[in-house]
Amino acid sequence: MIKSYRELKVWQKAMDFAEHVYKVQRRFPAEERYGLCDQLRRAAVSIPSNIAEGRGRDTAKDFSHFLSLARGSLNEVTTQLELAVRLGYLDSGSGLDEESQEIGKMLNAMIQRLKQSKQP
Repeated sequence: MIKSYRELKVWQKAMDFAEHVYKVQRRFPAEERYGLCDQLRRAAVSIPSNIAEGRGRDTAKDFSHFLSLARGSLNEVTTQLELAVRLGYLDSGSGLDEESQEIGKMLNAMIQRLKQSKQP
């Protein structure tokens, strides 16, 4: 039985992803420091944070809600990363797309399992 959110593979991968986002955004132009970089960092941190917060809730419904918020933040990050590629700030071969797809699949699977566990 999982006792802590830290044991969740999706949280671990989301933490690695957030760290990766922090590292790549350092190469963005200085004028993006308070624009795209700031938004990217906040959204990337929101993914594992929502997973952790949801795991601390009392019901499967609450946990599912926070996993959905994490998924929304993941979509926000991938949109911002795509813009960074289009603007030439980031190489499309950074590996972030693959990481985000894997996290998205994991979140979707967890959300589905939680929804099914609520049915009689």
